[in-house]
Amino acid sequence: MLLSVQDLKTEFRTSHGVVKAVNGVSLEIGEREIVGLVGESGCGKSVTMLSVMQLVASPPGKIVGGKAFFEGTDLLSLKRNSREMRAVRGAKIAMIFQEPMTSLNPTLTIGRHLTEMLRLHLQMNKQAARRRAAELLKQVGIADAAKRLDDYPHQFSGGMRQRVMIALAISCHPKLIIADEPTTALDVTTQAQLLDLMQDMVDELGMSLILVTHNLGVVARYAHRIYVMYAGRVIEHGAAERLFDDPRHPYTIGLLQSVPRLDDEVGRKLIPIVGLPPHLIDMPPTCAFLPRCPFSGERCGIEASPSLGDIAEDHFVACHLDLSEVRHAVS
Repeated sequence: MLLSVQDLKTEFRTSHGVVKAVNGVSLEIGEREIVGLVGESGCGKSVTMLSVMQLVASPPGKIVGGKAFFEGTDLLSLKRNSREMRAVRGAKIAMIFQEPMTSLNPTLTIGRHLTEMLRLHLQMNKQAARRRAAELLKQVGIADAAKRLDDYPHQFSGGMRQRVMIALAISCHPKLIIADEPTTALDVTTQAQLLDLMQDMVDELGMSLILVTHNLGVVARYAHRIYVMYAGRVIEHGAAERLFDDPRHPYTIGLLQSVPRLDDEVGRKLIPIVGLPPHLIDMPPTCAFLPRCPFSGERCGIEASPSLGDIAEDHFVACHLDLSEVRHAVS
């Protein structure tokens, strides 16, 4: 495995109590693999990835447990601002953030953003870095790349700014890219172009990619494996095709029933997931999805929150329900 996260726990201390944003998450990603991390807003997807990169704001956030092995080194054992950790960020693991306009410095040119990375991590001189920066912009589909280096972020459209973020991410040939909601607020045509571009980067440059998203259509098309998160925990994961064809957790089933499909019968109504996610300050000892679960039984309200168990090759689920009940509910 290129990256192996084990029992990661991240908390935020607030005046109202301790928010358990990430509560024992484990996940893996191999070389040249695309992995999807999905779930509704507030489930802990982004905080999980920020924790791996040691970018959680402290205070109030704090990583209180777990390990994150990357190429044999536990990233969480390194000091947050140490030389070793800074050498990983950008050079070995790059992150594409959710909103490029807030990630790019409005007072710096696009060229300055790109050349700074190249000079810091690859020790290029100024002229070589500028030539490479122009090549990167051209590679991500920006016309007149050499001229656009002197433009500022506000002179680019939303889609072009996100292309700049992709260029920044691949500039130092990292082995892993974390894309946190990379297509938020973009039109569907631009979304498809950017996602295809990222897939091409994986294929051509031999990188791995983690897609953090709530968009099941994105992971259905691009991901090899999928992790589904709910209330700070992974509640199901497996090969993408298997998970879409045979979901076993009621929450995964609810996600799939609440989005339209091209092969749906005409007139089929979407079925929303009722209720709201639990408050992460006062988590129940039982299954966190219990109040919203349409299939819950007596056991669900008595026993402790279930742990992940394997139900097939490369398919794991955290649920008390009998597998035949879930299969019948899907059909």
